[in-house]
Parts: sequence; structure tokens; C-alpha cells
Amino acid sequence: MAITVQRFIKLANYYNQTVMLMSAICVQKGGIAMENYVGRYFAADVLEYVLEYGRRLLEQNKNIAPEIVALINRLAAQFEKVRSLATLTQKPFHEMTLEEFEKVMNI
Repeated sequence: MAITVQRFIKLANYYNQTVMLMSAICVQKGGIAMENYVGRYFAADVLEYVLEYGRRLLEQNKNIAPEIVALINRLAAQFEKVRSLATLTQKPFHEMTLEEFEKVMNI
């Protein structure tokens, strides 16, 4: 699968929709703080994946629009705030083979 700007935008939109949905869930559950919502770990993992995709996109293509570069930088800043929430592994999940991922997930 080729790394493309269009796929990166779709992934970034997915992350934004996930955060928006999480916010709505927090409101629905009585206004709990996002810091106390269990889904924050999932959002941190999604953000890590989207950011890594963006970084690889930059590595492969140096002629990326400035708006996309700014988005990648913004996502990197957001990830630094939630880095401690991302799932810890010996190897980042986006670098695992399917067999390694299945072993970690006990599938």
C-alpha cells in the first residue's frame, strides 16, 4: 500500500472524528473530563499511528503542501502531550508484522 497524502488526510480526519466522538461520550456520561475517559488510550494509539504515517509521508515525498506539513507538526505537538498514554511495546505496533501483532494481542 502506497503512502499518499489522500490517505493521510483520511487518517487525520478519522482521528479528529474519534476525538469529537469521545468528547460527546464524555458529555453524555455526565460531563466527565477527557483525562478520566478510558478511551483516551485508544485515541493516543490512533494519534501515534497517524503521526507515524505523516512522518513517513514526509520522508518519501519532499514536495508536500505546507498545510500538510503544518498538520503533521500539530499532530506531533498533540502526541507529545499524550505520549505517556500510548500503548507501550517493545516494538511500535506500526512496525510489527501480522504474526507479531497477533502474538501481542493473543489472537
